Amino acid sequence: MDLQIGIRDLIDIGLVTFAFYRVILLVKGTRAVSVIYGLLLIIVIYYLSEEFGLFTLNWLLANFLGSLFLVIIIFFQADIRKALSELGAGSLWRRKKISDKLLDEVVLAVLNMAKSRIGALIVFERGIPLGEMIARGVEIKAGVSRELLVTIFYPNTPLHDGAVIIREGRIEAAGCILPLSSGVDLSAKLGTRHRAALGISEETDAVALVVSEERGVISLAQAGKLIENLDEAGLRELLRRVLEHHE
Repeated sequence: MDLQIGIRDLIDIGLVTFAFYRVILLVKGTRAVSVIYGLLLIIVIYYLSEEFGLFTLNWLLANFLGSLFLVIIIFFQADIRKALSELGAGSLWRRKKISDKLLDEVVLAVLNMAKSRIGALIVFERGIPLGEMIARGVEIKAGVSRELLVTIFYPNTPLHDGAVIIREGRIEAAGCILPLSSGVDLSAKLGTRHRAALGISEETDAVALVVSEERGVISLAQAGKLIENLDEAGLRELLRRVLEHHE
């Protein structure tokens, strides 16, 4: 039997492969992975129940799997919404270059605040627009400077409790309210700023920097994951990587 593969077949295989690759990147390191493992286990049990004649169990699982598409939408509604937003924004393939000046100003400001135990939350908008969060804050529309960032987050100032959102290399707004992460397994040592950083990184492709007021620790949140205890070199390298490449 001759197996003929044409250009159309190669394109078809390539598109499916790319789709699976993006799905794997989307769920990698998130709680969705454990849900996928659970669904795979149910499928295995379904076939085993059919093989060994466990009719009641097989009937129950057959009805469950018959609604699998609906179950997947319910379980992964947040991930699906995020993926569609990224696709619409073009951030699945777009790459941006972060300027050295912007990187220097942010890193030096964060190091200064960590040393002085000044709490801070700085969010970088990427592909998915954060217009709703920006609208709830106070419009700034100014260039990024370490002096301005430190002033905004200085204790007892009107905007120090909210987040600063940086769009296209400029401070778009301050005092912004972000969605909090609903993760139940978060460490008790993480405060509201950390939960807000994780929340915005779970719902969008934004990157969030957090300075702990109590511990003076610098953390970075991306895709629902928090990297803590960053020093200057580690912060600079990580921040450049996540802002210039979609991961």
